[in-house]
Amino acid sequence: MHALFSAFAPIWMLTAIGYTVGRSGLLGEQAEAVLGRFVFHVAMPAALFSMVSGARLDAFANSSMVAFAAGTALVCGLGFVASGRLFGRGTADRAIGSMASGYVNSANLGIPVAVQVLGDASFVAQIILFQVLLVSPVILTLLDTGAGAGPGAGSGKGSVFRRMLTMPVRNPVIMASLLGVVVSALGLRLPHALAHSCDVLGAAAVPTALITLGLSLNVRPATGVPATQRAEPGSERAEPGGAGVRTKRAEVVVAVALKTLVQPLIAFAVGGPLLGLPDHQLLAVVLCSTLPTAQNAFIYAQQYGLDTRLARNSVVASTVVSMATLSLATWALGTSS
Repeated sequence: MHALFSAFAPIWMLTAIGYTVGRSGLLGEQAEAVLGRFVFHVAMPAALFSMVSGARLDAFANSSMVAFAAGTALVCGLGFVASGRLFGRGTADRAIGSMASGYVNSANLGIPVAVQVLGDASFVAQIILFQVLLVSPVILTLLDTGAGAGPGAGSGKGSVFRRMLTMPVRNPVIMASLLGVVVSALGLRLPHALAHSCDVLGAAAVPTALITLGLSLNVRPATGVPATQRAEPGSERAEPGGAGVRTKRAEVVVAVALKTLVQPLIAFAVGGPLLGLPDHQLLAVVLCSTLPTAQNAFIYAQQYGLDTRLARNSVVASTVVSMATLSLATWALGTSS
């Protein structure tokens, strides 16, 4: 349990710092928006490029990744359907619901947990590649298509197709990942100065995202919405009264239940009875599937101009719940490994 507390401590501390800074007004009213743009357009692409360009792309072709990918795909699909069927969300918001339900915090939480419980973080590295190269492009395509379907954006098939074709050029996360793939596939070695600069810049992504998450927790008591995200009266995002709040809570409950309970159970069912993974590999798959929602969900929602409450609250709530579910998974499966 001490190892889990040590792994979670930076998340809580940086989020608390962001909340405190937001309450003080030290960084001004636009701090959340500016820092969010910095993470999405600058720091995160640098981190992803460094990570992918230095990795072996065939690393995640194994049975353990099949089990993890099955749980991720099924739960993301369930989250997408639930956001639409249960809560009437559009495509872009459904993509955030999907991400909140199945996109794990593999980097800043998965690595320390894996090192403490499993003894190494090699499987987490494979998960990072899987999420960066396969899951994120799907989520971002849905976000781009849904967010671009508003007035003036064009809603025909041709317009949607053009947006999908040009998205890698317009989206820095996708572009950085693709450039990393090219560098890795060609076996290129970047000059030390360039590689080190990317590493230093990329290291700012996670702490700045957590600070931004903390800033977003400063809400207006009347609406529960940050000042920068309040909807205009009469818009589809305006939610007067208590019904909207109850719906938001129900959405968070569904997303957190899918993330911390359903996803690891599916991974266990696929990795155990179906694939017959050895005990240590099965523990790794279930443990990583139990990790909470990544703060990327909040950053993506913010940058696409969506209501960030579902993503933000899912990150916070799943992080709390996962302390118990991670301990349970370690106790249940770790004793036999």
